[in-house]
Amino acid sequence: AAVTFVVWLVVAPAPAIALALVSTVAVLVVACPCAMGLATPAAIMVGSGRAAELGVLFRKGEALEALSHVDTVVFDKTGTLTLGRPQLTELEAAAGRDSAAVLRFAAGADAGSEHPLAAAILAAARARGIDTPQATNFEAIPGYGVKATVEGHAVLLGAERLLAREGVSTDALAARATALAERARTPIYLAVDGAAWGVLGVADPLKPESAAVVAALKARGLRVGMMSGDSTRTAQAIARQAGVDDVEAEVLPSGKAEAVKRLQAQGRRVAFVGDGINDAPALAQAEVGVAVATGTDIAIEAADVTLTRGDLGGLLNALEVARRTMRTIRANLFWAFIYNILLIPLAA
Repeated sequence: AAVTFVVWLVVAPAPAIALALVSTVAVLVVACPCAMGLATPAAIMVGSGRAAELGVLFRKGEALEALSHVDTVVFDKTGTLTLGRPQLTELEAAAGRDSAAVLRFAAGADAGSEHPLAAAILAAARARGIDTPQATNFEAIPGYGVKATVEGHAVLLGAERLLAREGVSTDALAARATALAERARTPIYLAVDGAAWGVLGVADPLKPESAAVVAALKARGLRVGMMSGDSTRTAQAIARQAGVDDVEAEVLPSGKAEAVKRLQAQGRRVAFVGDGINDAPALAQAEVGVAVATGTDIAIEAADVTLTRGDLGGLLNALEVARRTMRTIRANLFWAFIYNILLIPLAA
């Protein structure tokens, strides 16, 4: 604008000052970056609004950009890929032990637990008319199971690693637990007074849309993984049903964020999808945390994106909205620059 003013003042016929001022103001008006200032916020506003109509809530605009660049999607298993409503399907008692007694002690130990697997065991005991004894000294050990005293007996109920940590042998039940895991059951061991009494198989079926969503993500060129605290065999069986190739099994709740960090160290841009309290650190660690609205408030608070309808299909909508919004922003900026490039010389 200053150069325009000086040039017109020098070369224009009289009254030069009028031509110089008009041309200078024209350059200033054209160069005012209104279009560039609107290019991004307008696109984000429209994109976020459209996503909300599709059941996807973006907590901040940056999440749109981050989600458009992810190349890896990692799912939590329980309650995310699966329904989160497990059911007791098998009960294998050790030699010389009664199945009803195994279920009775398991229900007693789990009476104070809020875990979905505990709910499945308690529901099975009620369905079979088994009374639940009162437990004392209850202790929940995240990623392992529970310890309690039931009718004066020390009871352990949980993963094989819990019994191994407490020095209880599971050799007599190992083959039956392996068979359960290969059928996508979660094996839960029961030990009473230092002896393994039985193993319970709990099934948590996939959500109806899980396999289709995983296939659609892979078709878009994304790497898809799954994390689970279950045994390797159980996790791999579920992963096969869902079509997931990369599985991290036997992950403790505190280890999910570390697993995400390892992927990031490999140069991956990760979106983590979860629903539980123990998913919150991983949701916060990932480039984009995606929470399922049917999950816990803590998970939703830690996430950047919430699937408000609890349907994993919303993840595909979120990715599509994010990518289209970024394309719109780039197109908006392109035309804003073209406008200036063409019209500033004309105004001058």
